[in-house]
Amino acid sequence: MKTILYIDGFNFYYGACRRFSIRWVNPLKLAQLLLPNCEIARVRYFSAIIKSDPSDPQKVGRQHTYLRALKTLPAIDIEMGAFLQSVKSMPRYPLSDPVEKVDVLKTEEKGSDVNIATALLLDAFDNAMECAVLITNDSDLAGPVRVVRSRFAKTVGLINPQKRPSRVLSEIVDFTRQVRRGVLEASQFPNALEDVNGPFHKPPIW
Repeated sequence: MKTILYIDGFNFYYGACRRFSIRWVNPLKLAQLLLPNCEIARVRYFSAIIKSDPSDPQKVGRQHTYLRALKTLPAIDIEMGAFLQSVKSMPRYPLSDPVEKVDVLKTEEKGSDVNIATALLLDAFDNAMECAVLITNDSDLAGPVRVVRSRFAKTVGLINPQKRPSRVLSEIVDFTRQVRRGVLEASQFPNALEDVNGPFHKPPIW
């Protein structure tokens, strides 16, 4: 089936890559290994540019390098949301009586789930695929998944990067696959790559 792969970048990173300490993953290769009978016609990757972190000054650079690696894939669209930081007053844990509140710096990613839902629905409306496969475990996407299956009669699959799949999503998709250590190890980009800006390498601490 003609398939489009939709990747929730942070869900994939924190659920699988960071959990197994295996970065530098080629998501197209991972999908081809898990879905050998699907023709991956397009990859859509959704994420956000991370904020600089004094405790890890190379963090932003590593993300930039990984995005360069992703852009070497054929037929890929990368759509970036944003990180918002704000100071929130929240109860200190464990709770006391009276409740003591402290100010915390809260960082939130904004946009990815809405962007995924929009792209999924538009691709179904445009008849751009027969099958949509999502790499995520975000149950907020249940609504558009239901519409794509019921209104547009598309097959929808789930590649779960977390330890346990979302029960909400698992119950409404046509099939599920689980990301495990072995398939991540088998889905690495080459250490050395080249793009229009020249050669580059996998970050050394990865």
